[in-house]
Amino acid sequence: MRFMMYRETLTADVFIQFLQRLVREAGRKVILVLDNLRVHHSQAVKERLAGKMDQIELFFLPSYSPELNPDEYLNADINTRMSAAESVRDGAHLKRKVTSHLRSIQKRPARIRAYFKCLLSSMPFSAYDILWPG
Repeated sequence: MRFMMYRETLTADVFIQFLQRLVREAGRKVILVLDNLRVHHSQAVKERLAGKMDQIELFFLPSYSPELNPDEYLNADINTRMSAAESVRDGAHLKRKVTSHLRSIQKRPARIRAYFKCLLSSMPFSAYDILWPG
């Protein structure tokens, strides 16, 4: 699981920066599961990914299917954790708390796989082998 914190609105440029970081840090082909946010389908993203199918592949979820989106489960997890924690003093404190929680999740592969459970159960069995080899 990888993440990138940003303050501004998600634009094609911000998303491309995240994609570049994913590819650079992965060391193998990246399969990225996405919803259908307009930015994900932008011309700038398509142009940047052209000819890079050996490095990264975008897998788009069906429209209006938040129950299949692993990000929705991660977001719910973060919101639950933040509402149960001590009150947040300011934006910097919130950023530190969210970053800390995300880093703790990164160390728990079983928890990350759980975010994908609904998605994987809706796909053919072979999809599990593609997304979680070995």
